[in-house]
Amino acid sequence: MNAAHSTELDALFGNYPLDQAFDEMRRRDGELRPQYRALAETLAGLPADELHRRKQSADLSFLTQGITFTVYGRDEGTERIFPYDLLPRIVTAQEWERIEKGLTQRITALNLFLRDVYSDAKILADHVIPRDLVYSCKHYRRPMKGLQVPRNVYVGVVGSDLLRLNTGEFVVLEDNLRVPSGVSYMLTNRRVMKRTFPQLFNSYGVRPVEHYPQLLLATLRSLAPEGRPEPNIVLLTPGVFNSAYFEHTYLARQMGIDLVEGRDLVTHDNIVYMRTTDGLKRVDVIYRRVDDDFSDPLIFRSDSSLGCAGLFNAYRAGNVTVSNAFGTGLADDKAIYAYVPRMIKYYLDEDPILNNVETFLLGEDKERRHVLANLDKLVVKAVGESGGYGMLIGPHSTAKQREEFARAIEANPRNYIAQPTLDFSRAPCFIGDKLEPRHVDLRPYILYGDKINIVPGGLTRVALERGSLVVNSSQGGGSKDTWVLDS
Repeated sequence: MNAAHSTELDALFGNYPLDQAFDEMRRRDGELRPQYRALAETLAGLPADELHRRKQSADLSFLTQGITFTVYGRDEGTERIFPYDLLPRIVTAQEWERIEKGLTQRITALNLFLRDVYSDAKILADHVIPRDLVYSCKHYRRPMKGLQVPRNVYVGVVGSDLLRLNTGEFVVLEDNLRVPSGVSYMLTNRRVMKRTFPQLFNSYGVRPVEHYPQLLLATLRSLAPEGRPEPNIVLLTPGVFNSAYFEHTYLARQMGIDLVEGRDLVTHDNIVYMRTTDGLKRVDVIYRRVDDDFSDPLIFRSDSSLGCAGLFNAYRAGNVTVSNAFGTGLADDKAIYAYVPRMIKYYLDEDPILNNVETFLLGEDKERRHVLANLDKLVVKAVGESGGYGMLIGPHSTAKQREEFARAIEANPRNYIAQPTLDFSRAPCFIGDKLEPRHVDLRPYILYGDKINIVPGGLTRVALERGSLVVNSSQGGGSKDTWVLDS
């Protein structure tokens, strides 16, 4: 890098702090990581106002496409443009190879666990996982017991959240197995980035992600009931008021399938039909973006109007495939998460390639006492919540908040787990007129049908508020494009 570029980059970084957290772009001595040098040179060579112009262009692109997310509980309104940071997060081919192998191993073990628990429950009989922990999970579905799931695939779509620790190691923070969201933002981020930095993108050798909708479609098609070689596939959405409705419409359009709500479906003789202007049309596969509780009022919540009455009986009869299967939320319960390394060893006789984060189970007296004595240092999570809700971040909490969580834990310890407050990796973001570090995680998307597919990349989520550890979109986080390099 020449002297002029170095001076420009120094100005751009300003007082960019480097501490114990792993920085994705720079080493602790301030040196650029090799994979980021070309990006740094590009940034250093841009006129002072050019980054602002490109940022405005990217924001306008998101606005015109209607790329939004609903933030619940905010006084200023719920619907907002999805926040996007201009600078990509770069993952080397070597790093990605390990991530891919680890996630393949993990989804394989989780599917085997769900199949086992809902059939012979050998893992419980062998005391690898406590029986009462499984049966007390609010997402365990007794109607699934003994049911034959098409191709034995319980989880066709997974979005696992990864963190990079200060050692550089990637670990799994949690698995999202029910209705994992965010993949549309991965796809739109990439499209915007290719327009924002076209020459840079082409020079980097970035692996593509654009084929994800077709991989998803192929996965769903492979799970169709026997005897349905040309299955009719639909995406079931809760409707326009759901936080991820943009994603539902986007994916349905990209796959060329119908987007339906519960009121568009009807069952007859244990077969699901879709109402059309030409009459009823049989449905073979449902990509379900509606939670279990709201899917079928005859089996789950009787007051739900979001699902289809009789859907579960049609599913049980083998006449329709629902992905992800009912009851998969059992395996993304945050207390069950603690046992995933044991699942991998039990079913695959392998050590985990990607480790878990240390987790305290508050149903255990000793661990609960430790957590209650250290609430100011730990992160406490409700086991069945997602999106950053039901969570206490100890170092950023008030005494009143800790008192409230302590009472809640004492009242229902099974409902909570605790983990150390991790100083996970940070990446440079364009904030104001300079680069500042913000914490990031990574959510790759894994598809499991007749084979396992993982698109190279995923959604890098960003905690946009300075010092924040919460990356969830529903809590005001944003995202970056994720570049996985060819070599």
